Amino acid sequence: MFDLDISKLALIGAVALVVIGPEKLPRVARTAGTLLGKAQRYISDVKAEVNRSMELDELKRMKETMEDAAKDVNQTIRDSASDFEKSWADSSGETALTHDDVGFSPVPEYRHPKKNWRLKQGAVPNWYKARAGVRTKALSGAARVARYRPTSFK
Repeated sequence: MFDLDISKLALIGAVALVVIGPEKLPRVARTAGTLLGKAQRYISDVKAEVNRSMELDELKRMKETMEDAAKDVNQTIRDSASDFEKSWADSSGETALTHDDVGFSPVPEYRHPKKNWRLKQGAVPNWYKARAGVRTKALSGAARVARYRPTSFK
């Protein structure tokens, strides 16, 4: 933009020395440097923001293409599954049986969950807890006071 070489910079410095004076020149140079640094930081921040927005737009486009691909795969699987079910029904030559015809219900019968024996096998034994002083039962505040109250206050 500007074609500044050493000779032009020297000329600008000499003019500034004459116009501003040797007493104020260092302060003016510091102020100019500070303003130049702020301008460079502002420009770099703007560039970074533009790059972030461009990357965000690119990620949005990539997300949309991935969602479209996932929808296509899902639709293809559904179509092939329905085709398979139709061909299976046609090849059997019979009408499709319902769950009542076969003799079982679609929802399994409720069974109470049993304790997990693996968890039980890995548990710490009570004798070890008692020896180590680990509390096995939680006491309420009133129960704790009643249990550990000195005998002279009962």
